[in-house]
Amino acid sequence: MSTTELLVARGRRLAAGAGVLAAAVAMGATLSTAASAQAATPGPVSTAKPYGIVTTKMGLSARQYPSTDSSVRGFLRHRAQVGLVCKVRTQSVGGNSVWYLTRDERASWVSAKYVTNTGKVKYCKDVQHGRMHSGFNNPAKHAMG
Repeated sequence: MSTTELLVARGRRLAAGAGVLAAAVAMGATLSTAASAQAATPGPVSTAKPYGIVTTKMGLSARQYPSTDSSVRGFLRHRAQVGLVCKVRTQSVGGNSVWYLTRDERASWVSAKYVTNTGKVKYCKDVQHGRMHSGFNNPAKHAMG
């Protein structure tokens, strides 16, 4: 199996469990947002949780798995803010092997090469297991690093 095929396979296993994690995080965010909806005003992503800002002027593709071989799920414009759940080390992009899982409705992956993060972003293997569906193994253990 080639290195690319190995990375894609690892990314798929990671994304399967991370999708459940992202759904749990999104559900928590939805519930906390609903509780404070009266005082809420539109604006940037909350700084209480880590978020990233797209730095490349050309914009950035959000991918299904943490690999450039993975299908594109969306596109983030220059200076767009995106919530970050966790990070993994997989395919290197321009010398940076870190990829972030986003807190978007449809969880996707972005290369850290083109995102400046705020706050501390934990590795996916360090995120609380209680947020993940009990039917999944820890998908982050298959990621490199």
